[in-house]
Amino acid sequence: MILLLLLLFAPLFVIAAAIWTALDAARRRQNWFAWALAVAVTGLAFFVWLIARRRFEPAREPRGSAFGLALAAAILLFVALDALLITNVTTFLFQLARVEGKAMSPTLNDQDRLIVNKLAYRVGTPQVGDIVMLYYPLNPDKSFVKRVIAEEGDQIRIVDGRVFRNDVPINDDYVPSEFRSHDDYGPQVVPQGYAFVLGDRRNNSSDSRHWGFVPRKYIVGRVVYRWWPTDAAGNVR
Repeated sequence: MILLLLLLFAPLFVIAAAIWTALDAARRRQNWFAWALAVAVTGLAFFVWLIARRRFEPAREPRGSAFGLALAAAILLFVALDALLITNVTTFLFQLARVEGKAMSPTLNDQDRLIVNKLAYRVGTPQVGDIVMLYYPLNPDKSFVKRVIAEEGDQIRIVDGRVFRNDVPINDDYVPSEFRSHDDYGPQVVPQGYAFVLGDRRNNSSDSRHWGFVPRKYIVGRVVYRWWPTDAAGNVR
């Protein structure tokens, strides 16, 4: 989890470090473009500059307007490089998400901010019990957060709100009694390439009971961490 947080926020720090390095190197009459580019590309060059800068006294006279324009253009270049890095990270590794509604209460609450591990299902498959972010099958422009209850090949059945997977009642102690439902469903077998998902607040959740199985390709990633509100921050299970 610490690695995920570092991957998420490191590009932002690199952008700030590259801009500061460009300004500081220019003030000390050094090759500000080369130093800032090195910081933008590697990040580690920032610490090298912190040591090297001690050897160079700041210049007293101001630079011309042409220099200022060049410096501004370089800063924009560094920002673009790191924006590209952030885009690649969020596309392939993880992304931020926000809970809308109370369908996952009390595990997750309305407006909780989450980190979703997208790499988990690029190298593996959703497992029963995983809390996942998925595209709404009836309208993929929308996304939901639900819990995987059954995988492909499993038989799912609900009797008076009690959920059975392959004729064995699931352990869903995370659902308080006041959030349980009294509906019936199935039995149905989860098709190949699909999953069956439910919200933890069973009596107030739109899920696979209502709109069917979720294609595996619609499952974006596994919810691994809640970072807001801070008093509830921690791993999500």
